[in-house]
Amino acid sequence: MDTFIILGICLSFLILISLWNQNHDKGKLPPGPIPLPIVGNILQLNIKNIPKSLNMLAKEYGPVFTVYFGMRPYVVLHGYNTLKEALIDQGEEFSERGRFSIMDEAASEFGIVFSNGHRWRQTRSFFLMVLRNMGVGKKTIENQIEEEVLCLVEALKKTNGSPCDPTFLLACVPCNVIFFVLFQKRFDYSDKKLQFLINSSHENSRIVSSSWIQENDNKKSEFTMEHLITTVMDIFAAGTETISTTIRYGLLLLMKYPEISAKIQEEIDHVIGRQRRPCMQDRSRMPYMDAVVHEIQRYIDVVPFPIPRVTTQDVQFRGWHIPKGTKILISLTSVLHDKKEFPNPDKFDPGHFLDDTGNFRKSDYFMPFSVGKRSCVGEGLAHMEMFLILTTILQHFTLKPQFDPKDIDITPVENGLLSLPPSYELCFIPV
Repeated sequence: MDTFIILGICLSFLILISLWNQNHDKGKLPPGPIPLPIVGNILQLNIKNIPKSLNMLAKEYGPVFTVYFGMRPYVVLHGYNTLKEALIDQGEEFSERGRFSIMDEAASEFGIVFSNGHRWRQTRSFFLMVLRNMGVGKKTIENQIEEEVLCLVEALKKTNGSPCDPTFLLACVPCNVIFFVLFQKRFDYSDKKLQFLINSSHENSRIVSSSWIQENDNKKSEFTMEHLITTVMDIFAAGTETISTTIRYGLLLLMKYPEISAKIQEEIDHVIGRQRRPCMQDRSRMPYMDAVVHEIQRYIDVVPFPIPRVTTQDVQFRGWHIPKGTKILISLTSVLHDKKEFPNPDKFDPGHFLDDTGNFRKSDYFMPFSVGKRSCVGEGLAHMEMFLILTTILQHFTLKPQFDPKDIDITPVENGLLSLPPSYELCFIPV
């Protein structure tokens, strides 16, 4: 037994020396907690609430610090000014995409999420062109969203006010919108294919447009079949899961705070009425609804930490030398829950986005889609969907919870890579 203990101590010592040598060779990384052999700082973090753990470390080590997930160092960027300096002012140096070790199995160099360099730039430009051509930000895609939301309303009416879990139905709208953008088609909600795709949204999607198949023979083109399939999968996952999760969490919050729902419905009655369907032009005349949509996204912080960035070259940042290839972990929580910008940030309060006269107040700290070169390409589409879906639901239904509002638990079930709402049922009561 003594021999094993001695061997263990020696192994730990060698690992620590190795870690020190890595940092010494690459240049001194920003400070942080001392990592343990093999596991790094994992035991010093609350894996179920990584944002809270890193907030505590930021208080001790400052807005730029280093943590180890296993033997891999990650430089953490914390706070609005830090993110702005890195992702906007020095955006090119922090523009490549890294991976968490838990993602290495599924990730590849293809798609819009994990690709880098020329391939990523071509893919991003191509998808932005597709969105523009499909009318994102214009009436073309807005009309499609409106039609899809009306299908959702009809499906909700069929529940006859009975308790239901809205997870699947809420995912149908953004899913069909993405399919319309990519393939000019939609699925009926009873379609087994749609159900399979939504229930398997984290699996590889094998649906791709045949009009791009010539590209595989062009060796200089980035639009190979494998790359396009991965891109479609990325867009489907990002365009469906985050939107449906945000809306599902939003309905839970509105049940928790019925006075906010009532105030929204008053604004809907005043601006839209009960007969005309909502449109994006209404948003400028509905500051309270606009504030609620923004506050839902700020409060739930659905992606506390985007997929890590990687430095494209050696970077001098705030007095620290960050070597090329260093993984960068970005804390969006530190911005969305900034106490100076959003008083009582842990409270759900639409007033965070309203001025003293009740007009909508923009905030540079609102960055649920990240910022800089790697910000979400579908942000504009997401804003349209969330406003139209939530407004239309509240135009047609009153949300009735299964419990007294004060007993509704709005604590996320996970708070690591994603913040997910707890499962719940509610009744959609026609108004």
